[in-house]
Amino acid sequence: MSRPKIGLALGSGGARGFSHLGVLKVLNENDIPVDLVAGSSMGALVGSFYAAGQRIDDMYKLAYTFKRKYYLDFTVPKMGFIQGHRIKEYIRLFTFNKNIEDFVVPMGIVATDLYTGDKKVFMTGKATEAVRASISIPGIFVPERIDDRLYIDGGVIDRVPVSVAKEMGADLVIAVDCAHFDSESNINSIYDVITQSIDIMQDELVSYMGVSADIMIKPDVSQFSSRAFTNIDEIITKGEEAAKAVIPDIKKQIGAWKGT
Repeated sequence: MSRPKIGLALGSGGARGFSHLGVLKVLNENDIPVDLVAGSSMGALVGSFYAAGQRIDDMYKLAYTFKRKYYLDFTVPKMGFIQGHRIKEYIRLFTFNKNIEDFVVPMGIVATDLYTGDKKVFMTGKATEAVRASISIPGIFVPERIDDRLYIDGGVIDRVPVSVAKEMGADLVIAVDCAHFDSESNINSIYDVITQSIDIMQDELVSYMGVSADIMIKPDVSQFSSRAFTNIDEIITKGEEAAKAVIPDIKKQIGAWKGT
């Protein structure tokens, strides 16, 4: 290959994760190839649709029509408030009910093993189950059971899975981090308490460990709620703007790699 293998690491962020769409669109418009995808939480959801073969334009239409009611199937809160059957059907439909190994673009889907605390990267098996595991916010969603293991949100252990993209063989990793801790966030419900607590934990983890991507894209989405799933068009636009700003740097790094 006369160019680097390019990996895209899509991070968690709840509703703010729709900014990943804007990034994907701009990369596509500028002929920046994506050879593999690694995704955590919302990054796994958006990334799986893309990797399964959904067209960018169709993904935009899906995002604009997404509502919280699509995943609010409440249950008696034993292991979580939301059963997760509705969002699982949504994932199944828009990944074409594919196994991960059958995706058009190779993908690693990150989840957290609730028993051991280890990171699990799904690269084969049912995409529906893996993505459902990766978005399972602890305390909100009932954990996903796969092969007698319980899995929760991938963002708990790896908010922006750059290391996963590198392990998959990427020479150049473009990372998208849209999970910003908002110190002035409105806390009105147990859902807010749990998600805000996770945001604090992830922010501290990233500040301590850092994110070693070749290109880091951080859409300016801090003013939008990660929980409300409103202002989706504006969130996507922020992703587009942030991606456009780094296109010259991406092309420069690709050119430098060709030179070596």
